[in-house]
Amino acid sequence: MLGATLVATTFPPDFLLPRAGGPWAPQGDAAQHAIAQRYFIGDAWRWPLLQVGNMLPPDGFNLAFADGIPLLALPLKLLRSVLPEGFHGIGLWYGIAWLMQPVAAVWCLRGAGEKRLVPAIGVALAASAMPAFINRYGHAALTGHFTLLVGLGLYLRLVRAGSWWLWMAAVLASAATLLIHPYLAAMVLALLGAVPLTVLLRGDRGWFVAGLGVLACAAAVGASMAALGYLGAAGDGGYGSYALNVLSPVWPYRSLVLGGFAGQEIDATGHGGWEGYNWLGLGLLVGLVAALLLAPRDLLRMLRRHAGLAIVLAGLTLLAVSFRVGLGDAIVLDLGTPPGFLEQFRASGRFFWPVGTALLVGTVALLARLRPPRLAAFAVLGLGLLQFADAQPNRTAIRDWAQARTPWTVDAPALRRLLAEADRLTLLPTWLCVPKPDVRDDHARQLQVLSLAAERPVPANTMYLARWRGDRPRCDDTAAIAAPLAPGELRVILPGAREAALAGMPEAATACADVGELLVCRRR
Repeated sequence: MLGATLVATTFPPDFLLPRAGGPWAPQGDAAQHAIAQRYFIGDAWRWPLLQVGNMLPPDGFNLAFADGIPLLALPLKLLRSVLPEGFHGIGLWYGIAWLMQPVAAVWCLRGAGEKRLVPAIGVALAASAMPAFINRYGHAALTGHFTLLVGLGLYLRLVRAGSWWLWMAAVLASAATLLIHPYLAAMVLALLGAVPLTVLLRGDRGWFVAGLGVLACAAAVGASMAALGYLGAAGDGGYGSYALNVLSPVWPYRSLVLGGFAGQEIDATGHGGWEGYNWLGLGLLVGLVAALLLAPRDLLRMLRRHAGLAIVLAGLTLLAVSFRVGLGDAIVLDLGTPPGFLEQFRASGRFFWPVGTALLVGTVALLARLRPPRLAAFAVLGLGLLQFADAQPNRTAIRDWAQARTPWTVDAPALRRLLAEADRLTLLPTWLCVPKPDVRDDHARQLQVLSLAAERPVPANTMYLARWRGDRPRCDDTAAIAAPLAPGELRVILPGAREAALAGMPEAATACADVGELLVCRRR
């Protein structure tokens, strides 16, 4: 009920269930994800299953490299004959994630042995108000923090009484999380990897079987990556550029009570602090202090009993901080060049998310066991209410974002009419070739033109990808500009390529016309 209420009050119906012909323009990363899903859903089935062939000729691209949430996109593609025209599931995914977050939190807490109603309400409120979870608007896949609660809940059950069906559930959860986002899959594998380590440190002989279970989870993820075309992907690198600032967990940006002390994210890297944003929330911090003061022995006993998990969480924290340690607005320690494989984790600050999740569930479980039990249960409820109230600015921010109705900066009605008659779209300059002075505006225009093309979808020549196979593509639009217009081709020229097109494109004087700020060309 809590999750459904939050979905209904945060996301409008046309955001959750979009269709073609909308009067407002999608923005930023959310536009990228929606474009990729629309092209995937409208394309023929291919192998690997996630391959999108009606874009970026001749090879197309993998849906996962555009963060298109394959776990949801695959069933939507099966149902495309009954879906509205231009439907995509990016908005729907926000609803799923916000619905599942409090549910997964209660399931996770039950794995710690706490099954009473009042503490369950408290942890549901607190989990749905974790700032790092709420603050992921704009990137739909990464709102799937409920997967971390599922991974932690599996850990808590597996260290208590591992069984084949629990490990089978862990295998399925690992592979499914990969199809949401690889970062989340890596975090879930880390949480599951703590199972054999904890069992070993307890002196239990079951560590070997638990280790085999973790290997099975890793094998399922690896096999899924190989079968679905994930392998061989590369990004821009930059491990440490988007790291966790040491002060971030206690830096109260967007806190209702303490937000006046923090006007923006804390950052020492010069790249902004959004990816490293990990304010724990006032309720959780108060709960941690209470646990330290009221139950220090129980806290130490919990750490010893879950020593393997504590070690894994410490390792994830170090990975999140990176080799360039930021404290406030200064780098206080630089360990030099990191190993090459870490370049895959450019946004390393995200790896603190499982730590915050474990701190929440552990604190609630610990406080709920204090005496007298009834008072302890209501103390946990108070923690949840404080956390929920303190997160109001974050909820307001994501609601305002979801309900924003940004007008098109391109002439959407005219382009829709032209695209309806086109067999393919050539958009110039391509994504990587936009001149630096025009990057911000032309990239926004590209996403809008591609959003309109994706409503059918019309095969297109360019796309914004987070990762790609092999070397980074080179910018070379010269041949595309100089090529004669093909029958059925709609060539859309952004301001960044206008002069080159008018000077070098055959028939430019007779085949092209202005449509707003764009130059649109086609054979008559």
